[in-house]
Amino acid sequence: MCIRRRSLRAGACARYTRGMAFGCGKVILLGEHSVVYGRPALAASLASMGAEASAEPWPHARLEVEPWGVAFDVDAEQEEQPADAMQRAFRALLAGYGKPWPRARVRVQLSIPGAAGLGGSAALSVAVVRALDALRGSERTPEAVAAAALAAEYVFHGTPSGIDTAMAAGSGVALFRKDAPLEQVALERPLTLVVGHSGEVGQTKITVASVKQQYQRDPKKLEQTFGAIEALVLNARSALQHGDVADLGKLMSENQKLLNTLLLSTSRLEEMCKATENAGALGAKLTGGGGGGCMIALCAGPELAGPVLEALRKLGRDAFLVQVQP
Repeated sequence: MCIRRRSLRAGACARYTRGMAFGCGKVILLGEHSVVYGRPALAASLASMGAEASAEPWPHARLEVEPWGVAFDVDAEQEEQPADAMQRAFRALLAGYGKPWPRARVRVQLSIPGAAGLGGSAALSVAVVRALDALRGSERTPEAVAAAALAAEYVFHGTPSGIDTAMAAGSGVALFRKDAPLEQVALERPLTLVVGHSGEVGQTKITVASVKQQYQRDPKKLEQTFGAIEALVLNARSALQHGDVADLGKLMSENQKLLNTLLLSTSRLEEMCKATENAGALGAKLTGGGGGGCMIALCAGPELAGPVLEALRKLGRDAFLVQVQP
């Protein structure tokens, strides 16, 4: 799978002009899944990748998404919910504006793959909300945009934590905790990450349900695991603030081990993490829901990322470099 990247300026997640908007992709550095249960997670917005949307007046509501080949009209009077998740999600976003729903043709261009753990659906939802807002001549805070976009994430993922929409509407690195204000984390130095796509489809809705079943069977065990992940997250925040990338890498790898105990990794993701660490990465882990999708490997700097990229490509995996700026 080829992952397309756009050359957008830093902070692009927050930019939009009349009728145009952008939503960032994201990676979770540490803390996925435990964040659903109220624990903190660290995430980074990908300012160079995401969803760009435009909106124009139209006789009715319409959504077009490339390169997914999605195109459909929405009937505001239709009471019965459509079977297609994308149509239900778009209706949920439109309903957030109250009646009458916005009459607009919204066109979205995605530069990240779906079901990859990079926040594609959240980027799309944020971009759609911002495009509709811009068309209507209104503007919201990133927090308000993220809250509005969450309506679509409930359709796509069942019980989302909200971290994806928060990062799609934000920028930089942040500590996220459910039902708490987003805490920006000041970086001492840029982060260099290699992102590798396993080629396997990761279904967040399925992995979230799997962890929920595990929790219901043995809540004490899962709380212990979530507590251990929380400790890693808080130590990682400190490492970020002090520019200690070596420590951050070790913490990421420890997080991966715990995610594997929750049955969220795959043999292919494990192989990719091991290959990147053998090639010089400071740490590696899956990112997002797991069960497929992407993994990330932390490098000491862009000049040292070459062998890590090559290790993934030798496995036949698509891989690319991203930098998260302070």
